[in-house]
Amino acid sequence: MGRTVDLIVIGAGPVGENVADYAHKEGLTAVVVESELVGGECSYWACMPSKALLRPGAALRGARHVAGAKEAVTGRIDPSAVFARRDATVSDYDDGGQVAWLDSAGIDLVRGRARLTGPKRVAVTQPDGTEVELEARSAVAVCTGSAAMIPTIEGLADASPWTSREATSATAVPGRLLILGGGVVGAEMATAYTSLGSAVTIVVRRGMLAGMEPFAGELVVEALRSHGADVRLGASVTKVVREGGVVTATLDDGSTLEADEILVATGRTPRTRGLGLDAVGLADGEWLPVDDTMLVDAATNADEPWLYAVGDVNHRALLTHEGKYQARAAGRVIAARAQGRSPDTGPWTRFTATADHAAVPQVTFTDPEVASVGLTEAAAKRAGHTVRVAEYDLAAVSGAFVYDDHYVGRAKLVIDDERDVPLGATFVGYDVGEMLHAATIAVVGEVPIQRLWHAVPSYPTLSEVWLRLLETDGRA
Repeated sequence: MGRTVDLIVIGAGPVGENVADYAHKEGLTAVVVESELVGGECSYWACMPSKALLRPGAALRGARHVAGAKEAVTGRIDPSAVFARRDATVSDYDDGGQVAWLDSAGIDLVRGRARLTGPKRVAVTQPDGTEVELEARSAVAVCTGSAAMIPTIEGLADASPWTSREATSATAVPGRLLILGGGVVGAEMATAYTSLGSAVTIVVRRGMLAGMEPFAGELVVEALRSHGADVRLGASVTKVVREGGVVTATLDDGSTLEADEILVATGRTPRTRGLGLDAVGLADGEWLPVDDTMLVDAATNADEPWLYAVGDVNHRALLTHEGKYQARAAGRVIAARAQGRSPDTGPWTRFTATADHAAVPQVTFTDPEVASVGLTEAAAKRAGHTVRVAEYDLAAVSGAFVYDDHYVGRAKLVIDDERDVPLGATFVGYDVGEMLHAATIAVVGEVPIQRLWHAVPSYPTLSEVWLRLLETDGRA
């Protein structure tokens, strides 16, 4: 059975949905292929369930730090209620609502595993084993995302390790949880499971949240330890053995750790294995580099642009919101090229995704939260910028008083000293995630420091830190 449409999208997560939606709004027919649940990793095993697991602990800690409220908090977190709330958040792992949205948007769905069989051609093996042949008139967009990477540690793969999927979909709290890796997943799951009652040990080869400003990881480590987590910095696991219900991990110093479950959070790998990339001259299982229109940078596109890679799979910025941003650009550019309009000339800025080069916003929902956008001081210097920085203690801002004397946080602004515009900002503290978009606008818009003096922050809010950062900078 064969079928021809304008656009084939492989992967029905938020990225694939947006590529198809934006192209369809511009007049193209589109079909989305999905081998799992429509809605993808973010909806069922990442962004949404992880935040559902984290929120009860954050709410309880917040109440316990406010006089008048803390006297009313006498109980502990109920894990069964937390898991039930998580299940509601992920619609009990039923994608009926997401499928209904595709239908309402006029986008067709084919369930099954896709593989490229040639330029603009995709074969889909459906759940019943039958095969559907699809052909695109204009383009194929690969939106398959990424998966947890299992490092080559002796015995690890045989020890039935958790990845982020198992951690966010668990139905019971392990008495002891060992986490490998100090990135976002490791830090967030350490926060969540400490709140849920696990004895958490986290082994971090480098610093916690190593790609961010150093003080971010330092404050998160301090908080995790205060909540009872055992944080091992500068350590590595060399061997893992599971015997019965006990996991034993050997560290590089010869010491051992025991746990009931081990969570691997050491990085991501592209979900391109078995996708048929070799049929179009690409390497199986590899990331797919792209240009700013999400067109795959490969010889397969030399004669006619048709193959796109959007979201995690292109390795530019492994974040749902950045993938959706790329998708909005890709959907429009695919339609423009299909209709003979050129997105390569003229005022076509909406057809290109450039913000993910140096203006990526991200919130890590630890306790305290970490919110950042743009370049860190170290990254800005590596990029050749001459920079100056301004830092300020968030606890000294008037808006922190509502947290009584418990507020812990810091803010940092990285400024291009030659152009006098912000290159990056980092906030660490309670509820700082909601402050991030102001910084994102300032960085993306390259708002001059002189102009920021006239963006008056409301009093008394945490956003008053903007004024304090400008005062600390003292250049305007």
